[in-house]
Amino acid sequence: MSKNERTLVIIKPDGVERKFIGEVIQRFEKGMLIIKAIKILNAPQEILEKHYIDSEEYLRNLGQKSLKTYKEYGIDPISVVGTGDDLEIGRYIRKWLVDFMMSGPIIPMVLEGNHAVDSVRKIAGNTIPIFADAGTIRGDLSCDSPDLANIEKRAVANIIHASGTKEEAESEINLWFSKDEILD
Repeated sequence: MSKNERTLVIIKPDGVERKFIGEVIQRFEKGMLIIKAIKILNAPQEILEKHYIDSEEYLRNLGQKSLKTYKEYGIDPISVVGTGDDLEIGRYIRKWLVDFMMSGPIIPMVLEGNHAVDSVRKIAGNTIPIFADAGTIRGDLSCDSPDLANIEKRAVANIIHASGTKEEAESEINLWFSKDEILD
């Protein structure tokens, strides 16, 4: 039943540094989502390297999205990152993501509610802040873009991570929390 669906949200270092913790939590609570677990920590590299999967499919997907952005904005990927290969670019982006998530404290949390995965993603907004609707977390609190991030060789600063599917949510919840850290 979807009423008890759980998902993972992580307030990223930019959200913590800019003091958006309360704002982010409040928006999810207003969306009728219940916090079942929450903590603040400096993310261990070994967990981040599992979170951002080192699989060819995942890396190629990252690289293809980046190549699309380069093309849309008339940027030559070879002049920026030294390659036009999607797999190689995906490896760079994964490293930038891990480095970014290790740059300051993060706040992972488990949220539960009716269609939690979809609800969280709706409240969060598009992962690319400049394309996120006003009224969403990313639309209101961030204005970063992938073209700027790629040129600066860093991850897009978009305030939060939100699981994309129920399966991804359960896997990520198990990565970040032990069973005894999650309220029944």
